Amino acid sequence: MATDGPKIIDGDTAHDTYWGIMDLYDNEISEDKIKQEFPYDIDYDDFDYEIYLTSLALAFWEIGLMNDILLKRVNDTIAKGVGVKVWTEECDEKTGKQRQQALNRLIKKISTKNEKIRKPKKYRKVTNFHFQPNDLLTFKLNDGLYRAVICTKITQQRGQCTYDLVGTTFMGRTKPNTQLINQFAVAGRWIPSGFNTKQLLEIQPEIDKLWNKIPNSLNKTLGLSYHLVTHKDFYGFKEKFEKVGIVKFKESYKKDGSYGYESTFNRFEEIFGDIQNHMQIFGEKSIPIKLLIDKSE
Repeated sequence: MATDGPKIIDGDTAHDTYWGIMDLYDNEISEDKIKQEFPYDIDYDDFDYEIYLTSLALAFWEIGLMNDILLKRVNDTIAKGVGVKVWTEECDEKTGKQRQQALNRLIKKISTKNEKIRKPKKYRKVTNFHFQPNDLLTFKLNDGLYRAVICTKITQQRGQCTYDLVGTTFMGRTKPNTQLINQFAVAGRWIPSGFNTKQLLEIQPEIDKLWNKIPNSLNKTLGLSYHLVTHKDFYGFKEKFEKVGIVKFKESYKKDGSYGYESTFNRFEEIFGDIQNHMQIFGEKSIPIKLLIDKSE
């Protein structure tokens, strides 16, 4: 079990819970639907449940959904002392005390009535895209050779637009095309899971087709390794990229495995100058592109 930080909103579980609720709220989803999507009861161990419930409670308090039942549930969960114990044992006594202080502040806040309910936020969406989802993009590095990425999707969230690029193992003296790129691979991760086969297929439909063809992937989900470039940052070097085709992956294979923000073209020089070394350092695996293609169209 690994800890991310002692604050209430620290780490993946807390971020996913808090911002998941806020995204629904900002999109004016009904209160009943928000409660349905983020129930009080969820199948986590005591440590992860404390993280989930406290981040949920903070979000619910901010948007005016706090109630006595939830408050009691949070108090009872914190009283078990699991979070403080784990942070103390895995980090040190100081970090354990920081977690306790964060929990104390949370309880004090959510025990009082919120006199200033957060209003749903309206975010401006980008419409004049630099590139489009499924674009195969090529670029030339200082060694004179071409590389390629696939703009698998475009994400607009809380006012920020990113082009979610998946790196490929392509390298050549001529530009790639849709047919040629199928001979190469993209960077991804096989993510272990405690779910059974039926549950995994519900989470990621058709993943069993990859299990049958890729060694050491059985009963794991696939996550792609993304290089995110914001719409604003791309203005600085978008002329370095050229669309040379379309590569459309099945939606079920577009799950995030990892991501990093790349704000300059120098980052692409650093990463793709030796993509195999980069993948090895970050524990990424080669996933054949031809296995991910959506052939329904």
